[in-house]
Amino acid sequence: MTGRYVIHLPVRAADLARAKMLGRTAGRSLAFLAVVELGGITVSTEDDQAVRHWVFCDRKLDGGRRCVLRADHETPCLTRLPRR
Repeated sequence: MTGRYVIHLPVRAADLARAKMLGRTAGRSLAFLAVVELGGITVSTEDDQAVRHWVFCDRKLDGGRRCVLRADHETPCLTRLPRR
């Protein structure tokens, strides 16, 4: 039986917004791995790890897919990032 585990990877960021941006970037770069749960990615300060801030929205959408936008987005949810 396999369980869920969390990898704690300390990084330096100037503020919470940049820490969330780094979390999204790291998550999206690993999204090709089926074992990575983007919706579960959070960030916290080193001194207060019990207070976590969500990185992705992760709302459940039609068809069972989840939103891939940042947690605090104001636009409609998307299941895929738009291509630039």
